[in-house]
Amino acid sequence: MYEVHLSRGSPVELLSGEERWLQMATKIDKSGQPRIPLSREKVLSAAVRVADEGGIEALNMRRLAQEFGVVPMALYKHVANKDDMLDGMVDVVFGEIEAPTGDVDWKTAMRRRAVSARESLSRHPWAVGLTESRMRPGPANLRHHDSVIGCLREAGFSVAMAIHAYSALDSYIYGFALQEQTLPFEATDKVGEASELILSQFPLGEYPYLAETIVEHVGKPGYDYADEFEYGLDLILDGVERQRAETQ
Repeated sequence: MYEVHLSRGSPVELLSGEERWLQMATKIDKSGQPRIPLSREKVLSAAVRVADEGGIEALNMRRLAQEFGVVPMALYKHVANKDDMLDGMVDVVFGEIEAPTGDVDWKTAMRRRAVSARESLSRHPWAVGLTESRMRPGPANLRHHDSVIGCLREAGFSVAMAIHAYSALDSYIYGFALQEQTLPFEATDKVGEASELILSQFPLGEYPYLAETIVEHVGKPGYDYADEFEYGLDLILDGVERQRAETQ
């Protein structure tokens, strides 16, 4: 069944029952007040927030629709399906990561980019397994990859050496981010306390080197496991720099 829809100053429009229902659901909230129009950006922003709070498994169209007080069907005007939504969410994450620029040397640019990437993955733990898995990457995703490779190529890296460097850096960034997420404690400055608790379950002296590590290093005030990231990052960057010099 179709209904004639009239609006002042516009031609007659035929709306099906489904179209009429969708129009009402997306424009009027429960109080009868006009609803702020949805957009792809708003939908993706809400999807990222839901995933940040409850994990990617908590995200579905019904849950996301509740964020806006609409029916799930209203979201399909902005995201085609869940895969499209995940592509967009990954693009949001890449948009947060500092891309290399030409105003500093390549090593500084790669270091800034790596630190920024880890910070973004810490804010969005669900993204670790998704950022490199999308078959329909968005513009922020593509721009980021292009700028990283471009920075290395402009610095004199060969195509092959640029890929080697990129791969080594990303393996470290994503690996460290994943390791942080799976540690048996929330705050990384609690690693000493957690280690002591674990070793206390075993006979004294059975694992002398682990005990020494706790006493001499990780158990000392001010130790934060997160600081290990930049130490390891600098080792990799120094290695890339040496390898680049040898291949030129």
